[in-house]
Amino acid sequence: MHEVSLMHDTLILAAKEARRAGGSRIHRLMMQVGPLSGVVPESLSFAFEILAKGTMAEGASLEIEAVPIVCHCAGCAREFTSPTMYCECPTCGQPSRDVRRGREMRLCSMEVS
Repeated sequence: MHEVSLMHDTLILAAKEARRAGGSRIHRLMMQVGPLSGVVPESLSFAFEILAKGTMAEGASLEIEAVPIVCHCAGCAREFTSPTMYCECPTCGQPSRDVRRGREMRLCSMEVS
């Protein structure tokens, strides 16, 4: 379960940024996770609950926004969302290898005091 090490690194980064902003407590973390990131959001949440104990983020909430898979069709010159990892243009039916979104696993923002 690599989500534990990913959350560990995220909490280290969050604490560093909170201290840099003059904060001593993290109240909320907001993350974005795409289905192509290889990260299971539920596992990330579980890791957060365990790893936040005894840190600036103890008692904080974690919000995870699901990022959809967005591809670009070269033939139609348009972007489209795909419900699966197979990005087929809904207009012309051509497969696309140009994935524009869906690989994210990022800490977007946080609330600190």
